[in-house]
Amino acid sequence: MSFLRRYRYFLMFTLLLVACSVMVVRQAVMNNSRHVELREAFILLQAKGYKNEAQRLFQRLLAGLESLPNSVVMQDYQRTLTLIDPAASQPDNLVWKYHWTVSQELEKRSESTLVKALKLAHEP
Repeated sequence: MSFLRRYRYFLMFTLLLVACSVMVVRQAVMNNSRHVELREAFILLQAKGYKNEAQRLFQRLLAGLESLPNSVVMQDYQRTLTLIDPAASQPDNLVWKYHWTVSQELEKRSESTLVKALKLAHEP
């Protein structure tokens, strides 16, 4: 009992830190799964011919694209690659537009990663 009385503030702090960490990880997982759900709904609506609804989801996907981690952007790229012909230009197809936008975002990110790598290589 004296152990609990002696270290109660440390134990409360540790408990609070663990609880906050669990909430942060849970929120990150939920955000990623929400994005995947939006992407799949967008693909389904586009495939079924619901142009207006697919356009709304397309805009939501584009709005959140820059804040996504590289792994999720790569998953989007790979998922849309299986649905379109990347060699043929299809500006009327929203899935093709999304694929093109994702590929541009990946290219932009790879350039910044390359610049960081070069900077690290030239440091003493």
